[in-house]
Amino acid sequence: MEMDGKNIKKLIDEQTDKLEVPASLQPEAVVERLEEKAKKKRRSYYKKAAAFAACGVVVLGIGAVGMWNRLSPDDGETLYKTADKGEKTESGEVTAGRIDTAEDFDQIYGFIKAERDAQEKDAAAYGAEKNAVSDTASSAQTMEADSTGGAGYSNTNIRQDGVGEGDIAKTDGERLYILNNQTIEIVGIEQETMEKIGEIPLNGEVHFSEFFVEGDRLVAVYGEYPEETGPTGSYPYREYTTAETFDISDPENPVSLGKITQSGSYHTMRIVDGYVYLFSDFRADISVLRTDLSGYIPTIQGEYMDSSNIVIPPVKRGSSYTVITSFSLQDPGEETDSKAVFGTAGLCYVSGKNIYICETEYASKETETDATWIRKLSYENGELKAVAQAKVQGVLNDSFSIDEYEGNLRLVTTVTPGFGNSVMPISQEEDSVQTTEKTVTTNTLYVLDDKLKELSRIEELAPDESIYSARFIGNTGYFVTFRQMDPLFSVDLSDPKKPEILGALKIPGFSEYLHPYGDGLLLGIGMDTDPTGMTTNGVKLSMFDVSDPKDVREIQKYVIEGAYSTDAAYNYKVVLADPEKNLIGFTVNAETISYYVFSYGEDGFTCLMQRDMTGYATNVRAFYVGDRFYLIAGNTVEAYDVHTFEKLDDIVL
Repeated sequence: MEMDGKNIKKLIDEQTDKLEVPASLQPEAVVERLEEKAKKKRRSYYKKAAAFAACGVVVLGIGAVGMWNRLSPDDGETLYKTADKGEKTESGEVTAGRIDTAEDFDQIYGFIKAERDAQEKDAAAYGAEKNAVSDTASSAQTMEADSTGGAGYSNTNIRQDGVGEGDIAKTDGERLYILNNQTIEIVGIEQETMEKIGEIPLNGEVHFSEFFVEGDRLVAVYGEYPEETGPTGSYPYREYTTAETFDISDPENPVSLGKITQSGSYHTMRIVDGYVYLFSDFRADISVLRTDLSGYIPTIQGEYMDSSNIVIPPVKRGSSYTVITSFSLQDPGEETDSKAVFGTAGLCYVSGKNIYICETEYASKETETDATWIRKLSYENGELKAVAQAKVQGVLNDSFSIDEYEGNLRLVTTVTPGFGNSVMPISQEEDSVQTTEKTVTTNTLYVLDDKLKELSRIEELAPDESIYSARFIGNTGYFVTFRQMDPLFSVDLSDPKKPEILGALKIPGFSEYLHPYGDGLLLGIGMDTDPTGMTTNGVKLSMFDVSDPKDVREIQKYVIEGAYSTDAAYNYKVVLADPEKNLIGFTVNAETISYYVFSYGEDGFTCLMQRDMTGYATNVRAFYVGDRFYLIAGNTVEAYDVHTFEKLDDIVL
């Protein structure tokens, strides 16, 4: 057949009708790329304008400008203006504003899609760059304890006074409750000889996480993986967190009173005024279809959360939720309230009145430093309410680096410069602005009000060092930084608008955990090093005299030679620190794993007991009840005289 113009057109039409147009060539995608190209030109213009304005000096606000341009309506829109009505902020200034809940599931899916698009874009950019390179932790922490007088007993080491926490072992002064694999064992300790008197077993493909005991109620939290299906397939590995409450008034026959189940893996729990607040982390499937709600909307009691209970992030993208459900110990089968904080999930700090979810935003080419988004919710009698959110420069070391006091929030962050914190000389080439990186790490202290607006800050603390531990006690804050020496800083916070560094004690080594130890004393647990900071000598206990915050002194220290770490550095619940009973206990990792108990007096630290705990590094707990000291490791409980530490009894469960 002669292929004239008409026949050629016909052949092309027939062939193209059989072809599916790639998504990248769909009109919407082409428009999006054109818009993105226009954005890049605008960004280049802003870079050159900033360079001309800077005239060779550091441009303090360039990270914020880069972020707002990068987080455009298509890939991360800012949902509120900054505290100064949208004007460029000074480097390090807190960005604070309102916190909103979602309008509907479509809005949330838009965030999911933006996250997917951003990750794909970042992956592509990383690949291009890689190829180019190849070519050329307030108030004093306390122990939950008996308040009825008498001999008393210790319990879980908690973060916030008056806010209960779950753990793997508990006591109510009459019994020990111990998590032993798939069973919570109940051990009677009122007699001379310990005896097992009851148990709460788990059946099926579930695993215990923690539990809490109050009165005749025991709340057990466990994870399970029920298989579910959606339009995109099944989710056999999606975890759910369940809190099941038992009546233990008859410990030989515990009775289930009800359960609360929510999406996500267990994060933590808090108990205040008879209400339980259950936290889980739910990761959305960012490749999910819009119709598959199970892939990106969390559930409570098997039902999807209402969009009005989902707190949306400050920028238009997100991939994870912190799910919070509250219920009463008196009606543990019914939820009182629930909220899901959508974003990236992160560290949780719970004060006596508020919940703070702290999410890290890592530095990129458009942002100066790593930063932290703080999302605040209030709670009272089970009711949850979104309050405010803010962004500060730097990242938190742990929950002791953030603390609420008299309505204000105090926090200390480590600020590591990223791509944007640089000197930017003028360039004649549109897209070839050269940068000179500043890589010195510093630290910043912030004080925020009840709406998370900045009251004050102190910047550039301890250059080239990082926060290793912190403690806020009333109007005074203490934090330790380390590189070669151990500066223990003391900060006067009595005037929230004018905090003042009072002193900085420099000694070899560093403290990874700080704990108030009676009037004017602060206990530090960490590592001892040589003067260069390069060689560790062992685990170190320090006692600091903080009676005069302007003149903090290390008055005693004790080094456990040969030890290379302690669990106190990352899990405060392993620590027993009771100044009234004068007991300090924690695990130490050396050639063998040991539990140490110390006392403290005028002559310094005295080692009362060292017990090898090989094989039980992560689940050792210790309590005292009256005149007995109980050491719990796995399925073994040992009882000692609390005065002499002579072994009195043991039981294997």
